Amino acid sequence: MKKSLIPGLILPVLLLLFVMNGCKKKSDDPVPAPTTVTDADGNLYHTLTLGTQTWMVENLKVTHYRNGDPIPVIVEDTAWSELTTGARCAYEHDTAKGAVYGQLYNWFAVTDLRQICPQGWHVPTDQEWQILVDFLGGETVAGGKMKERDTLHWLSPNTGATNESGFTALPAGARSFDGLFYLMQSHAFFWSSTGTTGNMAWFRYLEDLDAYIGRTADVTTSGFSVRCIHD
Repeated sequence: MKKSLIPGLILPVLLLLFVMNGCKKKSDDPVPAPTTVTDADGNLYHTLTLGTQTWMVENLKVTHYRNGDPIPVIVEDTAWSELTTGARCAYEHDTAKGAVYGQLYNWFAVTDLRQICPQGWHVPTDQEWQILVDFLGGETVAGGKMKERDTLHWLSPNTGATNESGFTALPAGARSFDGLFYLMQSHAFFWSSTGTTGNMAWFRYLEDLDAYIGRTADVTTSGFSVRCIHD
């Protein structure tokens, strides 16, 4: 009787099927987050994954909405205080500071339907900020883990700053509702996209003298930094 060849073929066939299946990407595999992203102006940002979230490592610098429309620069203080539409500026209107610390945006720019973050990104909600804070150990220590180390940009002694998260928060300061600039080098302020009562919205802040990250609300005409988060 002729010996069957089937048993001798089983192992090679199984190995071939294993290799083919291993190379095939499952349809439900998550799409890897980008390691860099560019905005509507072509500015390049690095990205960082922390837990389930992916964040930009630099403050937003963009001067146009996603569709190409310009985000107006408002210089005059009274005009800034009366705005009900999106606007931006560099700290003290100094382009060199804007290049390092990013732009300051009012909340109308943050929530404009034309979008200030690149495609696939958005301004984080208050809840998304809280997820980050919880991942980093809570309010009392998360700020230190987010602040850039040392005193190149932060005032000395930059208490508790380890930047072990890699978030590299810079003290970009802010522009108040009446147009005045304040607290560069000592404070970082970051908008959320979540509004609260009246003309107020939630934001997070870091200080030079402790490792705390705070949460409070301010008027929507204030100018703060923006960090985008991946959709």
